[in-house]
Amino acid sequence: MKSAAFVKNLFQEYYRDFSLNENFPLIEKREFGFASFEGWMLRHKSFRDAGELKAFLCDSVPRDAYSSCAYYDDPEAEMEKKGWLGADLVFDIDADHIPTSCDKIHDDWTCGKCGFSGKGITPETCPVCGGEKFDTNTWPCELCLESAKKETIKLLDMLANDFGFSEKDVRVFFSGHRGYHIHVESETIKTLDSVARKEIVDYACGLGFDPALQGLGWKPNVAEAGKDSVLPNLGWRNRIAKCTRNFMLDAQQGDYRNLGLPKNVMDKIFKNRDDLLKNQNRLIPLSGVKGVGSKTWEKVVDFCVDSQSAKIDTVVTTDIHRLIRLADTLHGKTGFKKMEFSLQTIDSFDPFRDAVAFKKGTASVFVSSAPKFTLGDETFGPYKDQKVELPTAAAVLLVCKRRAEVIE
Repeated sequence: MKSAAFVKNLFQEYYRDFSLNENFPLIEKREFGFASFEGWMLRHKSFRDAGELKAFLCDSVPRDAYSSCAYYDDPEAEMEKKGWLGADLVFDIDADHIPTSCDKIHDDWTCGKCGFSGKGITPETCPVCGGEKFDTNTWPCELCLESAKKETIKLLDMLANDFGFSEKDVRVFFSGHRGYHIHVESETIKTLDSVARKEIVDYACGLGFDPALQGLGWKPNVAEAGKDSVLPNLGWRNRIAKCTRNFMLDAQQGDYRNLGLPKNVMDKIFKNRDDLLKNQNRLIPLSGVKGVGSKTWEKVVDFCVDSQSAKIDTVVTTDIHRLIRLADTLHGKTGFKKMEFSLQTIDSFDPFRDAVAFKKGTASVFVSSAPKFTLGDETFGPYKDQKVELPTAAAVLLVCKRRAEVIE
């Protein structure tokens, strides 16, 4: 109770000085939802303007605050009576869905049904009992968030170059925890239903990609595709052609081995690699290697599709009634802000510096377990069953992640 009160009091101080992002279209048409520190959820709220919303945040002090991607005639009505008018196109890129070398170090899960536990990405079902509910314990490290940023950059490239959205239509946010959100606010997509949004998801994820239909098959439909021809400059055809070429340029034998290629095939590719790479315009470079057939090409293409696809939470994008975390509010699992930044600054954006909400004071906490981590210019931990005096932001992070408790 002491730890919850500590965090809630800090959240309340933050919301007293809270400034809602002015770029919030049709606020009166959106549904809002709030998760409390006491464990209950409030939905179907609406506000006439930003001032009314801010007053609610100051009075109620939620652990987490959400707004709908959808617009409604009556946001406070029951779902079937709201009168859906349209919705923004929203993407959630989260480290929870991206395999990284660090997830088995700091992430673990326990099945809520049988108690079986494991490390790394939480499975869809328990491998022992088939249960679908898990108690998860994750950590937002630099490697996780850098992986999420790379996936975000991939998706931003697709939205701009493949779908033709302009910069004014696309907004990018740090989620406040382990990933990023992209909001596309455009009349072009506003009334798309779930089926149409699923098509966009499939494209971004490379689902159903057929090399032959792109002129990239082993026996392409396009006569020039296997010859020396001008590289395509858009879409998946371009991505696969470039990825294949780059893979051949940089791959070591271990990389080919990871694709499941036998040693004799690897030897043939390596023996002929220099000759193949001389012609940078060959769309199907492996087709020039005698003894290397279509199965090898398919494995290389599958690898390229996986590496070039954007790892997104597909359910979020297809849900036309989705609640998404409210910009500029605090995340109940970290105490960080969900914050917007420009497309031009994504490379330099550092969530462990830029999204820190509490920059004054210190707090005493007893840490059960915490890895080494950095906030701003300071590095902390690792800690194990010890009392420490920490800057407020570090203490809030550990308490919110259930790694520490506040003490006198």
